[in-house]
Amino acid sequence: MTGTRTLASLGDVMQLAFVPSDFDAAVKHWTEVIGAGPFFLLPNVSLPGGRYRGEASDPVFTMALGYWGDMQIELIRPENDAASIYRGDYGVADRLHHVCLLVDSIDEARARCGEVGAEIIFEAPVGDTGGVIYADPGSGPGNLVELLEPQAGTRELFAMMRDAARNWDGSEPLRSLG
Repeated sequence: MTGTRTLASLGDVMQLAFVPSDFDAAVKHWTEVIGAGPFFLLPNVSLPGGRYRGEASDPVFTMALGYWGDMQIELIRPENDAASIYRGDYGVADRLHHVCLLVDSIDEARARCGEVGAEIIFEAPVGDTGGVIYADPGSGPGNLVELLEPQAGTRELFAMMRDAARNWDGSEPLRSLG
């Protein structure tokens, strides 16, 4: 049952995210075995202004985003050793790392985390208009919930990726956005 003051009431889960120990093998598995894709590569993403457990942190990571039906799959490869959810206690590999909900207000998401006792592990601005929070809802490392207020254009980018998956013929399984 979804209560009116829970994390789930902020939005639907739209993404399953993984930090594979072998990024290339994971892309191959998701595209050739599962049939998700194509995946779009976003290399060396940085979130300036990020805070990991209250301390300044600027993790750099590469991600590949693709769709399996209407579910977005994110594969993440950390690119630096900055304190982050991809290293240390929360740096679980080869299993579900986090789920993502798109939210209308990062401020509302932050308040809801406080109301339900979900610890904010990492947060950062996203572009000029968005924000992201990764919260531990109480079940411990490896079970994070990402709450993303997308910056302008993100929803359209995700729609393009989802549309590319609808009639995908298996060609170009990993595509560059740049």
